[in-house]
Amino acid sequence: MLPGPVAFIVVSSLTLTQSQLRWELLNVSAGVLLTVIGLGATSLYFFRAKTRDLTLVYFGLFAALYGIRLLSQRPSIEATLDLPARFWAFTDWGISAVIILPFGLFVYQLVGDALKRFFRWLVWAQAIAAFLEIVAGVFGVRLAVLASMNNIVVLCTFAISAIFVALVWFKVGRGFTLTHDVRVFLVGFGVWAAFILELNLASLGVIRGIGHNIEFVGFLTFVCCLGYITARRSFATEERLLALHAELGVARQIQSATLPREIPNIRGLSIAARYVPMSEVAGDFYDFLVDGDERLGILIADVSGHGVPAALIASMVKVAFAAQSQYIADPVRVLTGLNLALSGKFEDHYVTAAYVFVDTANFTMRYAGAAHPPLMLASRSIEHVRMIEENGTMLGLFPEAPYTAAQIRLQPGDRVLLYTDGVFEAMSPGLEEYSKPRIEKFMTAHNNLSASNFADALLADVNRWSDDPDGRSQDDDITVVVLDIQPSPKASA
Repeated sequence: MLPGPVAFIVVSSLTLTQSQLRWELLNVSAGVLLTVIGLGATSLYFFRAKTRDLTLVYFGLFAALYGIRLLSQRPSIEATLDLPARFWAFTDWGISAVIILPFGLFVYQLVGDALKRFFRWLVWAQAIAAFLEIVAGVFGVRLAVLASMNNIVVLCTFAISAIFVALVWFKVGRGFTLTHDVRVFLVGFGVWAAFILELNLASLGVIRGIGHNIEFVGFLTFVCCLGYITARRSFATEERLLALHAELGVARQIQSATLPREIPNIRGLSIAARYVPMSEVAGDFYDFLVDGDERLGILIADVSGHGVPAALIASMVKVAFAAQSQYIADPVRVLTGLNLALSGKFEDHYVTAAYVFVDTANFTMRYAGAAHPPLMLASRSIEHVRMIEENGTMLGLFPEAPYTAAQIRLQPGDRVLLYTDGVFEAMSPGLEEYSKPRIEKFMTAHNNLSASNFADALLADVNRWSDDPDGRSQDDDITVVVLDIQPSPKASA
């Protein structure tokens, strides 16, 4: 038996005239070209996840289906693959029934808002018509009848679309403008439409055809226009994403500047802070207010949501917090002032926060929270972790929300942990939270580490739990502030 390509040439040369052979090769070449273009465009859509444009996949499906249908209609392909004639007939009819869907979806992506609703309904109508045609074929309706039905559907689709666009044009008038992509689309479509009308009217017997089916020539012209539009949109999307990425990089630098540049040097206190955003910019925030060498106020906050909106609100928190410096020793006044400053500034977000004032001279701490996860206090002497919760309403919702504070006596060797919910809500691959009890156990088991080493070890343990060694795929921002109470110099002496 001869190999496929050789058999194809021999069969073609034996059964076709030279003129017919040239025509056959032209059709096969066009079919292969369109199929390769369509499959390439569809593959490109899936491999370029960051710059996906739906017009790319709709264009790819449309071109590939047309190319496959064109190949299925060629006698040389049928002779080479040696499949039943019924298979080729059903392939041709099946593609003809559904090919209008990716075309309609492409147009839907292309048109402006004035036409989107109409084309959405048109695509649904095309989908229903395709479904009914397939069901009719399954139940034995002759393919010749179905082909005529499909011709009518295609002609009605083009006629209704043209009438609707014309009505919108005359109704909206000068306010209705054609984009560059739409103009290119209309030029290519106009060329293809002439071939389509000739073919469908000839199939229905309305006019006398020209003999050869040369619709693919118009389609190739149309595909060139669609390819230009798709490439242009894809490159424009990529440029926008690159510009957005650059802007987010600048935003991250600006946001990083809002965080403390250095840890305050407070006598009798060792401090470590870690900030791990889940994206370029984040909604977590921490800051310090210093009052002398032995008194320090610490705020930790978590804005609901992620990304740029949360980061902007976090910047508002920083400004509002700086204005509370006169109340540094009073957590209730600090949270009340923050709440008043933030209330009414945003609707779809809120802020949880905790404020701690530490006086190492007197070994005291005052703590107040606004719907924030509880402070954890570990004592090395008794190896016990206390969860201290003194919570009021989250910030930014109710201007008159009340807050209360708790006063805690500290001892040398105590460790205070402030954190956002990204720590204990970190999920394992089995969808189990890291949890607050696991934080307690970790604090007890690692009470011999320094504040800095403890913060690093805690984040590493959370990352191991999440099966995310680099901490780059967490579902929420993570912020940790660790305070270690040290013996005062006077006591040491």
